[in-house]
Amino acid sequence: MSTELIKVTINGQEVEAEKGAVLIDVCRDNGENIPSFCYYKDLEPQASCRMCLVRIDKMPKLQTSCTIKVTDGMAVTTRSPEIEKAQRSMGEFLLTNHPLDCPVCDRGGECELQEVIFDWGDVEERFTEKKNAAPEKYLSPIVANDPQRCILCKRCTRVCNEWMGEDAIEAGNRGANTVIGTYGGWLNCSQCGNCIEVCPTGTLLDGVYRHETRPWELDQTITTDVYSSDGMQLSIGSRCGLVHRIVARDRYVNGLNGEFLDVKARFAHEFINHKDRIKTPLIRYSKGGKLIPATWDAAIDLIGRKFEENSGSVGVIASPRLTNESLYTLGRFATEAVKGPIGVDDRGDMSAFFANLSAPLATHHDIRYAKTIILIGGEPEEEQTYTAKQMRQAVRNGGAKLVVINERPINLVRNATQFIHVNAGSIDAFALAFLGESADKLIADKCGIDALEVETAGKTIEETEGDIIIMVGSELSPEAQALISASAGSLAGEGRRVLLHPLPLYNNSVGAIDVLPDAETAIGAAAKSNALLVAGSLQNPDFLKGKDFVIVQELFETETTAYADVVLPAASFAEVDGTFTNNAGNVQRVRKAIEPLHQSKPDWMITNLIAREMGVDLGFDFSASGVFKKLAETVQAYEGLRYPALKDESNPVQAKYPIQSELDVSGAAAALRQSLEAGQPGARNNDVPHVGHKLHRLTTMTSKTAQFHLLANGNPKPANLLLSPLQQFGLDGLVTSNGKAEAAVVEAGDRE
Repeated sequence: MSTELIKVTINGQEVEAEKGAVLIDVCRDNGENIPSFCYYKDLEPQASCRMCLVRIDKMPKLQTSCTIKVTDGMAVTTRSPEIEKAQRSMGEFLLTNHPLDCPVCDRGGECELQEVIFDWGDVEERFTEKKNAAPEKYLSPIVANDPQRCILCKRCTRVCNEWMGEDAIEAGNRGANTVIGTYGGWLNCSQCGNCIEVCPTGTLLDGVYRHETRPWELDQTITTDVYSSDGMQLSIGSRCGLVHRIVARDRYVNGLNGEFLDVKARFAHEFINHKDRIKTPLIRYSKGGKLIPATWDAAIDLIGRKFEENSGSVGVIASPRLTNESLYTLGRFATEAVKGPIGVDDRGDMSAFFANLSAPLATHHDIRYAKTIILIGGEPEEEQTYTAKQMRQAVRNGGAKLVVINERPINLVRNATQFIHVNAGSIDAFALAFLGESADKLIADKCGIDALEVETAGKTIEETEGDIIIMVGSELSPEAQALISASAGSLAGEGRRVLLHPLPLYNNSVGAIDVLPDAETAIGAAAKSNALLVAGSLQNPDFLKGKDFVIVQELFETETTAYADVVLPAASFAEVDGTFTNNAGNVQRVRKAIEPLHQSKPDWMITNLIAREMGVDLGFDFSASGVFKKLAETVQAYEGLRYPALKDESNPVQAKYPIQSELDVSGAAAALRQSLEAGQPGARNNDVPHVGHKLHRLTTMTSKTAQFHLLANGNPKPANLLLSPLQQFGLDGLVTSNGKAEAAVVEAGDRE
């Protein structure tokens, strides 16, 4: 779209608009609320609901405003008896077969059809014929479907195609028999649930939440996703201390991700109120004994005494899932209270990438409108799903070129302009190409590729006019990360901007790098310590064996707490105030939706209590905003930030990372060469990973949502789609012997 401004007259009022903007958007931006069902911004126009009709001067009949681009001097009428009559007629047609079951429909109170009919519909219905009826059924463990409510806006099918690139849900049959369904009657996809989010009626339903509450009974709290490093904004719906559902932000104000969420962010929230949450502090009074419930006073007193006994040999280990406030407090605790090392347990550390930035970080908006995207390693469709969605739309809707360099044919290869398939264990070698050594024999030999492939990718970059995004996976070595990050800036040219985008694994991996720049690895910090304070669970806690004293702050008893002498109940992300920093460098608010369950406390508050017991006052006054104020005064990239500055999620604040030119990376290049020459890459991996192989895996948190057990066990199709799969399968994915009703399987094409 052009940035050129033109004049458009709407209902007699002249307004300015960008040339080429969609008319319905221009009208809505200027206070004219045109109704629509099928229109969805940033999706291909459908023009099937006919609700957005307007009169345009010099055109012979009413026009659909969702398909018209504004031109200079255009005169538009959005309100008139003619238009109102047409809209009322369309509303009446939509209700011809729609069941009026609003009192029992999950969408009652937030149904777009309901709202539009109240505003633009008729109070009487002239169609008295019997409505088509169809039974409610399941399309997957987490997507329920009531086909009789469908108004065929086809938002769900377009989102599945354009956002996800999966085509898992589609329209079947023709004319009055058209129905939205799936191939084989069962959804085998990433289970993102975005089809549910964009559905304007109660046709597609959240199988985890359905029939729990009415929407108006929920308190909505805007916060940030606890799973992905994309930092997706979401809205927690809670009632009486219980979290009932999560949706993308809310329906009227968008965060950076609009209405997009992935399967974990949307559905895997039952860990928050799970019965297995640690309820009180637990103390193991003797090695090998049991963990016994205790009071906070007894636990903090014991920790203080044990840390004094191990003075000079106490270390701290932090999880990259914690808030910035908790990480900062742990850092201060390590420095001021125990004067010991601090480590971060991140299996995909990207600190070398951030230490050598030669170009700015790309926002997700930049990715959507980029002209060329270079993906080196990583698997964003499984681990940074919003980044992957923006990439797919950049290619499909924006015509961007996508170059994928990977050791296996990941699913994004389907969208790629070029796929450079390197040998297993050799992707680090590709970093040398950023030094202008595209024909280097070492790269070709180790990667198992033709030098021409690298030259073709280089030519794509040289011919780009607009933004180039270089994405780097966390599996690359620190030397390779440093080399790419430091060399990317040199690729910029006239009319060509280069941006960097890291792909860290955890929701606050970037925040951990920012707040704890001098942190070691978890194993490194543990090796120097006899006693340890561990906040969160570790990837592999075996190195805790043999330590004199271990404290773990956690939500659940895990493999890590098995080594603990004291376990302290930590609050979940829904129970704390704080911030996360995403992979675009956006510092985003985490807000408390419910009070901490049982006796749990925020991680930063627990650390503060221990510090006070040891006679150290960190000066926070038990205020999350106070912690962030101190943090922002210390971390240069966050200078000047305060909570009020972060309140507008639709305009996220990006941290100020220093951009360096002419970085000396000769040492990293030499180390990388030496490592490559000494190593022997493996054979080429030709296995295409199945969709969801990482998204659906069971973790401490996702395993607390029963439906994830079915997804992780192959998403088996039940014999009866009218019953919840949870009633037909055990959590091991095997068929149960009871609970089946006598009903036939309902397929997409079964409606007559």
